[in-house]
Amino acid sequence: MVAAPVGFQCPACVAEGAKTAPVYSGAAVAAGAVTKRPGGTPFVAYTLIGACVALFLISMTGVGADGLAADFGMRPIYIAIDGQWYRLITAAFLHWSILHIAFNMLVLVMLGPPLERLLGHIRFIALYLLAALGGSVASYCFSPLNTVSVGASGAIFGLMAALVIAGRQLRVDVTQVAILLGINLVIGFIPGGSIDWRAHLGGLVVGAAVAAVYAYAPERQKVLVQVVGLLIIAGVLVAMCAWRTEQIRSQFQQPTITNSGVSTQQLSEYPADSRIEVDEFGHPSPKVQL
Repeated sequence: MVAAPVGFQCPACVAEGAKTAPVYSGAAVAAGAVTKRPGGTPFVAYTLIGACVALFLISMTGVGADGLAADFGMRPIYIAIDGQWYRLITAAFLHWSILHIAFNMLVLVMLGPPLERLLGHIRFIALYLLAALGGSVASYCFSPLNTVSVGASGAIFGLMAALVIAGRQLRVDVTQVAILLGINLVIGFIPGGSIDWRAHLGGLVVGAAVAAVYAYAPERQKVLVQVVGLLIIAGVLVAMCAWRTEQIRSQFQQPTITNSGVSTQQLSEYPADSRIEVDEFGHPSPKVQL
């Protein structure tokens, strides 16, 4: 007899069932059910890992992590005043230390390939980039003006949230992922830390929203609903950026802000390896940004 989930089955029955049962090599969270199409090689996840590692190695060969963060990290003052919108994406591919990139890439190696096989290449890259953008936008909207933030953590939190939703939809136990998500979320709120918890929350919320669009889109209008859903999420992020940009620009039109001595020129002199907080006199109080 062969052990079964409930009781036992005879070997002949098992063999006969194996011959006639369809083989599913992947699953489509977007439809809420398995699909016969193979997931394929997760080359998108591996490309993202390679890009992050390559940029980190470049920063170690003379450019310096602080130099890359200064030029491409998430810095609200530069985005709002100088229109350097590319920072919202480039920041997600930069890392400050070996420990920083090692942890993020470890989680990406663990979660990226399974999710890419589950969703397909296009849906996976859309999830990753929107979650990364969501993390940067949250940091842009709710961090101090002179914050310097880098790292793929926002995207990683988005992947973890998506995996939890996918697991619930497919009735798979994702308790360990949920625990990992909760622990890392709590760590970001430890007093005295320098982790950008705003980016974590932003990536988590956007990742969960994207996964929900994939998972609960009706079968008949699946593609249309998913495209519209992603556009709505992107639209919300754009609206948040517009609100924050107007807020920052209006502040710089006030004499009290101008007289404080805080300007983009002065901020460029502060080390980019820090999450800088400036008092009312314009004196820097750096915190290492992880």
